[in-house]
Amino acid sequence: MNMDELVKRINKLAHKAKAEGLTEEETKERAVLREQYIAAFRKNLCAQLDNTYIIEPDGTKHKLGHK
Repeated sequence: MNMDELVKRINKLAHKAKAEGLTEEETKERAVLREQYIAAFRKNLCAQLDNTYIIEPDGTKHKLGHK
């Protein structure tokens, strides 16, 4: 499931939860989908940060490292 489909399904379950409530199965599905979304978000953010450089005033640049 790609990110767009994942977000659409999470949103659909959120709207249903507010309107009429969710079954136990749907609640479990929502939890799993949220975990998948967060994992994908973190992976994308780490990839972006791995390709981020800091440019110093003297013109030198270095990679943004892990803390």
